[in-house]
Amino acid sequence: MNRTTTHDVSVLREVLDGWKAAVDAHQPDRVAARFTEDAVFQGLHPYSVGRAGVAAYYASQPLGMTADYRILETRRPADDVLFGYLDVDFGFTDRPTLGVKLGVLLQRTDEGWAIAHYQVSRPD
Repeated sequence: MNRTTTHDVSVLREVLDGWKAAVDAHQPDRVAARFTEDAVFQGLHPYSVGRAGVAAYYASQPLGMTADYRILETRRPADDVLFGYLDVDFGFTDRPTLGVKLGVLLQRTDEGWAIAHYQVSRPD
């Protein structure tokens, strides 16, 4: 399994920059479009499978929520699969920032790279 490379960081950033822009704009369907059709999604609520669950999760988030991320690690377990491990700070207008760890597994599809697995955990 290969460790972090500049190319892998670029791929991860391209996908996550689109995710972040959609989260910051409170556009749940646009967030969900960054995921595969059968993505396994685990936010801080019960998990879901598929884009509809991702869209519903982000639709339930408060207006003004933002996401800032820092890539900590990447791994390439296969040519068409990329793992990323990140620090993410979700900012809110009415409460303190929530810092979490995020693991994402990207999969290369016919349309490009998309999130196939997303798992958030609290570091505490």
